[in-house]
Amino acid sequence: DDFGLAPALERLTETFAEQTGIAVELESRLPETRMPSEVETVLYRVVQEALTNVVKHARAERVSILLRERDGRVAAVIEDDGRGFPLEAEAGEGLGLLGMRERVALVDGRLDVESAAGSGTTIVVDVPLR
Repeated sequence: DDFGLAPALERLTETFAEQTGIAVELESRLPETRMPSEVETVLYRVVQEALTNVVKHARAERVSILLRERDGRVAAVIEDDGRGFPLEAEAGEGLGLLGMRERVALVDGRLDVESAAGSGTTIVVDVPLR
């Protein structure tokens, strides 16, 4: 809360990598100015849940996180090189993905999941800056 989204995610990803041994690359192209706190909180929690899912399900070795702001919107792209899952399984998605979708919807955003068995998973979040 005190330092903003990018520094909070840097700390989160460093701790995650130390605890799990999974390499994380974080690239932030966010402006220096702070975003609305509810947007920062939603993005932080989505990244946090995505990392939790990587540990629980993906068997990944690497995770990449990209944050960028453009045209009054913020996007976060979280990719892993894990085992992925067939998207039909998303219909019965667990509480993690459901919780992410609900959080993003609260700030009028969108969450998309791209995955296939054996090819990793990509989560794309797009949120308007109000």
